[in-house]
Parts: sequence; structure tokens; C-alpha cells
Amino acid sequence: MDDLALKQYLADSPPTVVNLAIKPHFEALNDREKKYAHYISRAALSGTRINLRQVSRESEAIYDFILTLHKSCNGDWKKLGSSAGFIGNTGNYKSFGDSKFIPRIPQDKVAALAKTNPEAEKLYNTFKDDLYESKNPARMHLGYPDKGHVSTYYPDSPDITTDEIEYTANLLKEKGLMPENTRMRKTPSGDYEVLVASAVTEPPTRDIKDTWFSLDGPYKGKSLRLVFGDHQVEMAKIARNLTEAKKYALNENEDQMQAEYIKAFHDGSMYAHKDSQRHWIKDKGPTVECNIGFIETYRDPHGIRGEWEGFAAMINKERTRAFGELVRSAPAQIPKLPWPAAFEKDKFLAPDFTSLEVLTFAGSGIPAGINIPNYDDIRQNEGFKNVSLGNVLSAAAPKEPIPFIRAEDQDVFDACKDPAFEVQVGLHELLGHGCGKLLQETEPGKFNFDIENPPLNPVTGQKVSSWYKPGETWGSVFGGMGPSYEECRAESVAMSLCPDYSILKIFGFGDGSEDINGKAGDVLYICYLSMARAGIAALQFWDPNSRKWGQAHMQARFAIMQVFLRAGGDFCALTHSNPNDLSDLRITLDRSKIPTHGKPAVDAFLQKLHVFKATADLAAAKQFYEDYTHVDEWFAQKVRPEVIRQAKPRKVFVQANTFLKGDDGEGVELREYEASPEGMIQSFVEREYI
Repeated sequence: MDDLALKQYLADSPPTVVNLAIKPHFEALNDREKKYAHYISRAALSGTRINLRQVSRESEAIYDFILTLHKSCNGDWKKLGSSAGFIGNTGNYKSFGDSKFIPRIPQDKVAALAKTNPEAEKLYNTFKDDLYESKNPARMHLGYPDKGHVSTYYPDSPDITTDEIEYTANLLKEKGLMPENTRMRKTPSGDYEVLVASAVTEPPTRDIKDTWFSLDGPYKGKSLRLVFGDHQVEMAKIARNLTEAKKYALNENEDQMQAEYIKAFHDGSMYAHKDSQRHWIKDKGPTVECNIGFIETYRDPHGIRGEWEGFAAMINKERTRAFGELVRSAPAQIPKLPWPAAFEKDKFLAPDFTSLEVLTFAGSGIPAGINIPNYDDIRQNEGFKNVSLGNVLSAAAPKEPIPFIRAEDQDVFDACKDPAFEVQVGLHELLGHGCGKLLQETEPGKFNFDIENPPLNPVTGQKVSSWYKPGETWGSVFGGMGPSYEECRAESVAMSLCPDYSILKIFGFGDGSEDINGKAGDVLYICYLSMARAGIAALQFWDPNSRKWGQAHMQARFAIMQVFLRAGGDFCALTHSNPNDLSDLRITLDRSKIPTHGKPAVDAFLQKLHVFKATADLAAAKQFYEDYTHVDEWFAQKVRPEVIRQAKPRKVFVQANTFLKGDDGEGVELREYEASPEGMIQSFVEREYI
């Protein structure tokens, strides 16, 4: 691998470490609320080793190496400072982008550090060949094993094929087993084992009766067996901590939610987890908010198996008020989107939309906003919640010029990027993920639309001829393409609605009048400019060897940038002075043409995205989306190297820990850490009590 190619895989030096400040919000809780938050936090963090195992085979050993080596530092933190990037990403692949990163510290120095502690040296010998390995470009990315990539969702199975994963996924769906809490292994005999996360080894009869299946078709003679007890130690800790949290539940919904969580993680029951979410969406405006489980499926190349995630947070009442007004106005906003009523839910299920201050967010990374649950039937028919993570949005990194932004735009960009992002997150989560109807045959012969007089497809002008069949879901039909496609749809909803000044007024910008040069106009301009910039920066997450996108959101933003560039009328362009030197590459975006060119282009794009999803038209969606996310040679060979050269480290967050205090454990102590690599490592060292 040449120097330019290797540069993108080097660890950030130094990483941008910021505090996830929480103290005033935690201290405002009463003793019962603190206990509830403490045990949820402890349960979430008990899954850290699950996260590590979901990244790479070497990640858990590297983690243990860092913690063990800490004992030999004698206070010389500089020896361990370069480990903060690994700790912050919970593994040696970036949480945002799924690409491997190589330590900048020379390998001989790491080997010398390992020799200071016999246990550390033993651990080092298990991963030393993997830590610096970069000869195989495919293995620098997470993905399907048969494409040469890395995926520990399919452990010890280097020869498992995409077809085998697809076949077994369909079998599990037919048998009614939900796959989010599973991994899958191909045995030396060619049979298959589905590993189910649970504290016990007996299957929950609630989920499935049989645990062994004979296969047919091309796999005739082979079998698939369910094996319970994956991550057994961690799942037991999680269940124990949530049993304690349940004692301090603040209402009946929380009590029942925790009871279902305990069943989900102790027994390995995804149906119990699904029921936990039904109680969760009913728990409106809680003082302590939480969610926990195998949630997002971005890192599984097949898009069906979830990454461990859990958070405990406090509501920011002031910020939440604006979101409450947006929720109340949603029935008036959704009809402004570019599709007929037949493609929208009959009734908007008003969610709980809150701004949270995060105490703990366990996982490989922390998002700025969340819309869950991801279960289609609950979201479509029962409801969902949106949360904006306030202290994630406000966590400040050092101020410096932003790549690809013109000098004349820097001041307004700096002043408005955080407000614009809050608008984008709010619209993305509430109205983006929260809107839209899937046309379904809910059971044989029953439909959620008029099958005798199907609605007209606004894209084709013909009557709808495709829909979701019984047992099919959005995820099962769209598979691995689904997460990025849905993020693109949600981002496009935000771009479609943010030019509405009445919506900007809800967020506190302007008086509702259309003034492109006023404060609201500045926020609108930066909403669009930020999206265009994100589309360029996205190229860092595209691999030229596999020609594969490594991050769902960034693929989506690249597509929307292409929408802007194709809008015509000189609305958006990438400018530079020398075709052979793009060091001065800048985005030129005409703010006056957002309503005349930008928004109409977004609406036309969004209509197709939405209708293809609503009608289960995978073939049309795939052709359409691949066109907008295709990276041509100019972007690949000219723009991408400049993106890598100017790339800024992503933020990693130092989170607080909580501890029971006093001999009787009646109080809860909050301990925060400095925003530095040393503080990051110390926070992980001290949470090993869980």
C-alpha cells in the first residue's frame, strides 16, 4: 500500500477528545433517579466487550492490553496516550466509516511497552500481527467475508458466502426468529450455527420451539443449529444491573420495560425486547431516559444483526420545548412533502421528542440524534420516539478553518453550524424517519391500502403494482442497502423542509417571514452548505479498492451533494483554480437559489426515494440510488486524495462514570474526567468495576 493510501488508515494524532459534560443535569436528580440512572449506565457499559467482539477478532485483546499496560505506567500517561483513539472507537476500526486504523507509534515501541508487564506481553503476542497489518486493502474495511473484508458478525467463517448468509437469513425469517441479537458461524463440516446472545443456554420458548433445522435446495444435507449463550458473561451482568434498575423505576411503564429488558438479555428473547420498546414509547417525558439492546444494524454487512448500544440520559427541558412545538406542528408539516396522501400514514403517531443530556452512551460511537424503535410494525402502527443529544451537539472542539468552505462563508458557517445541525437533526429524526407509509399485504388477502383501486404512483403515473408481501419488512426486502437508503431519505426530508421559515421559527430563528439574508436565512444557508460539505467529506469513507461505501450516513450525504450539483442554474458547484491541484477546492452555493433550484431538486429526488421504499420496489431503488452514490474517476482520483489530506479527526467523547458511595451504597457519586487521551483511558480503567 502506497503512502497516500496508507495515510487514510493512520490513527488520528492527536485525536480530538472532548468532554460529554453532564454534572449539572445529573446533580439535579433526586436519589431515586440517580440510582435508576446509575444501574442503567452500568448495564449499558457491561456490553463494552460485546462491542469489541463485534468489530474484529483482535479488538478485545488490544483493549485488555491497554488496561493491563496501564498498571505498568507508573503515571507516565504519555506512553498510553495513543491508545485513546482505540478506546474512543471501542475497537481498531473507526466507528464512523468502518475502516481500520493503524497506530502511529512504531511497532518496536509497542513491543517494548509490552515487555514491561508479563500479562501485557502475552496479550500482545496474540494480536501483534493484526495490529499493523495493512497489506490486504480489503481487510482494512468491515464487510462481507467473501469479498475479502472483515466481519465478526460471522466469526471464524472466512469462507462463508453472501449467498449462504442470505439463505440462512431467509430461513430464520420463515421460522420467526429475529436476528438482531445473533452472530452466525460456519462450522468446519459446512453446517451453520446461529449464536444467540443470552445469559443462559436454554432457548426461550416464547421465541422459537426448534433449535435445529435441516436445510434444502443448494444446501441440502447441511443443517442450521441455534446456540444460546453467546456473550454469556456480559449478558448476565446486563440482566443483573437492570434487575437493580427495575427497583428504582419511576413509573409503571418503566417497571414493565425493565422487566422485558431483563427477559430479553437473560433469556435471549428478541420478542421480549420488542415488548420493552412498546413500554418505552409509552413512557413520555421521563426524567431519566434510556434505551438498550442490539439496536442499529449498520455494521453487519447484511444489515440485519445489531450492534450493542445503550444509553442513560437526563432531559433538557428548555431545549425540549422547541421540539415539542415541532411535534405538535408535524401534521401540518408532513403534507408539504412531495408525495400523495396515499403514501403517508393515515394518522401521524406523535412521538415523544426530547433533547437529552447524555450520562452514558455505550457503543462504538455516539450519534447526534436517534429515532427508534427500528421495528417497522411498532413504528408504523404504535409509535416511536425521537431524541436529540444536546451535550453531543454542543461538545466543542478547537475552532479552526473548515475545509472546502470559502473564506467569505467561514464566519457565518462558524456562527450557524451548530444551530443548523440542530434543525437538521430535528427534521431528520422526527419527520424524516417518522413519516411515510409502507404499502403492505399485512396478511394473505388483507391490505393497508385499497387493492381494488390502488393509488397512482407519482413517479410512473401508473397504478401501484408492487408492495410488501406477508412477512416481508423494509429491512428484509432492502437488506444491506437499506440503512444508507433510509438515512438518505431522512436527510432529504430535512433538506426539503428546512427552507420553510415557519419551521425555522419553531427552532427560534426568525419571525416566520422569508428573509434569506436574515438570521433564519443564515441558518437555512448553512443547512444546505453543511450538507454539500458533508458530501465532499464523505469520500473519506469510500474505499477505491472495493469501490464500497463504509458509512451509511456519508453515502447518503454524497448522494444529496450530487442532487445539489445536478440542480442546474449554477446553484451549486465545486470550484478550484488548478485542475491538477485541488488544494483550494471550495463549495460555491447560491443561497438565493435554494427555493428556486435547491429545494425543487431535493423534492424530485426525495419523491423517488420515498415511493420506491413505500412500494417495495427494490430494483428501481437500487438503480436510482447507485446512480447518485456512484463515485466517478474525478471524485475518486482527484477529490478524494484532497479530502484525505485535509481530513480533521472526528470527536471522541470522554464520558463520566457513576459509583455507589457510602458503606450502605445509598448515594451515587458522579466522576468526570479531563478532555484528554489520559482522561479517556482513565474513564475506561475505572469502569472496569462493572
